[in-house]
Amino acid sequence: MLDQVKSTPPALFEPPRPNSLSTMPALLRAMFTQDGNLIELLPRDAYRIKIGNLGYSRRSIVIINDATEIRSILTNPSDIYPKNDLMVGALAPLVGDSVFVSDGDKWRRQRAMIAPAFHHMKLSIAFDSMEAAVDDYERTLDQHVLRGAPFSLDLTMSQLTADVICRTVFSTPLASDTARDVFESFSYFERSVAHVEIKRLIFQPAWSDIPQKGDVLEACERIRSHLGKMVDGHLAEGAAFEDIAAEIIEAKDKESGESFTRDELIDQLGVFFLAGHETTASALTWAFYVLATRSDILERLREEVEIVTEGDRIDFSHIRKLDFARSVFKESMRLYPPITFIPRVAAEDTEIMGRKIKRGAMVMIAPWVVHRHEAYWSNPHAFDAERFMAHREHEIVPNTYMPFGLGPRVCVGANFATIEATLILARLARNYDFTVEPGQSVKPVARLTTRPKDQIMIRASAR
Repeated sequence: MLDQVKSTPPALFEPPRPNSLSTMPALLRAMFTQDGNLIELLPRDAYRIKIGNLGYSRRSIVIINDATEIRSILTNPSDIYPKNDLMVGALAPLVGDSVFVSDGDKWRRQRAMIAPAFHHMKLSIAFDSMEAAVDDYERTLDQHVLRGAPFSLDLTMSQLTADVICRTVFSTPLASDTARDVFESFSYFERSVAHVEIKRLIFQPAWSDIPQKGDVLEACERIRSHLGKMVDGHLAEGAAFEDIAAEIIEAKDKESGESFTRDELIDQLGVFFLAGHETTASALTWAFYVLATRSDILERLREEVEIVTEGDRIDFSHIRKLDFARSVFKESMRLYPPITFIPRVAAEDTEIMGRKIKRGAMVMIAPWVVHRHEAYWSNPHAFDAERFMAHREHEIVPNTYMPFGLGPRVCVGANFATIEATLILARLARNYDFTVEPGQSVKPVARLTTRPKDQIMIRASAR
């Protein structure tokens, strides 16, 4: 479809990224700043090697960038590389022992129970909920336009995607005060959770207890309280819904015939709610930052929308034809993968690429690194949405693009998120201009997701 667009491809540019240092200075910088930004712990050599030690620590941390080994580790059927204990310990107060952190037979049971909810979901029907959320968001955006004041791009993207996921999972719009509380609570959780304490990462042995601060646990409780109220609405006598929550409430274990308990429902639906909106919001924040910075990319996207829709309202049939809008989303996730790291732990002594790996060693697969690796990508730090257009997709090395993970644990909502993001990009780019408020220092940080260190303030105006 985009071969009808005659505009010149946008010139390449490099959006913000940390300055990479050599190993020891990178380690010292991370320890000195103590801001939990794990990207700055990455030495510059990490973007060139296929396997190597990541800094110095009591427990060995081995980073794996080899495409074949990445797939082998993430699809290993013998559970040699379970979820990393630091991540599990960090997320447990928020999502319990849900499908996002469990392993082995427990994970297989949970996955088998929840997967049908997404397989049965008709994306054409879910699209109606997405449209309704974008309609409401545009009314909010119109108010920002009238006021002419700057507003937080991060916050509004989180509110929008949380509303989308709430409508599709729980069949109800998300109140703005609830959205703000969830955003602020999760932001605090990300900044403060013990998982991102550099000293703990370096000095603690594997499988150590990870005590969380009281205010971190309070933030988790606030989020779970909001989720619990929505779950209770579905569990109430006489309640009748046709949505993802209802499907998961009805799910039964094939062997025992048991359903999820209320706490388990909050765990599982909490994963969908938080991962389903937080990761998409992260990618869209960076995508709109690019559009607000580069008018040539914005115009290219608009031109495609007008050609595909012929001036009509964007509907479900248009989404698959919006190739450049989808490519902008994909390239945003390449440069700023929502899940920055996919850490595993060696459950036993093993060997990777001829290197002995001791039990307890952290096996680090970093989409942030692989997506920018010099062996796999030309101009790896440059924003180039053309990479994902049909005429260049053959350049992408298999297993080197993993914003939604790889293998059996690949995100069940990947297609949902792509449709949602394509709609949002196309609708808002068509109707609004965005400018980044001057005087800001935009810096990506990696804690649990890839976010700007400080919220990006922007202004909107009617196109």
